[in-house]
Amino acid sequence: MSLLKKLFGGSSAATPKAPEPEMYNGFAIFPDPLAEGKGYRLGARIEKEIGGELKIHKLIRADTFSASDAAAEAAIQKAKLAIDQMGDRIFG
Repeated sequence: MSLLKKLFGGSSAATPKAPEPEMYNGFAIFPDPLAEGKGYRLGARIEKEIGGELKIHKLIRADTFSASDAAAEAAIQKAKLAIDQMGDRIFG
C-alpha cells in the first residue's frame, strides 16, 4: 500500500457484502437490528416483488436485546409471524 493511501485512509480490505436475506414464503427478510443505548432494538426489512414492483416493509418492535445477533434472530421470527398473519397485506 502506498504512503498516500495510508495517510488518507485508503484501504486494501474488500467492502463487506450485504447480508443474505432469509427467504420465507416468497418474501425476503433482512434482519436489521437498530443500535439503541447499550443494546439493540428488533428491526427487519421485508421485501417481495409484486406485479413487477419491489414492495418493502420496515418492521420495528419495542423488544430490545443486549446482542445484535439475538436481535437479528428474533427479528426473523417476528417477520415470519407477520408474514403468516398478514401475507401481502403487510405492504398496505
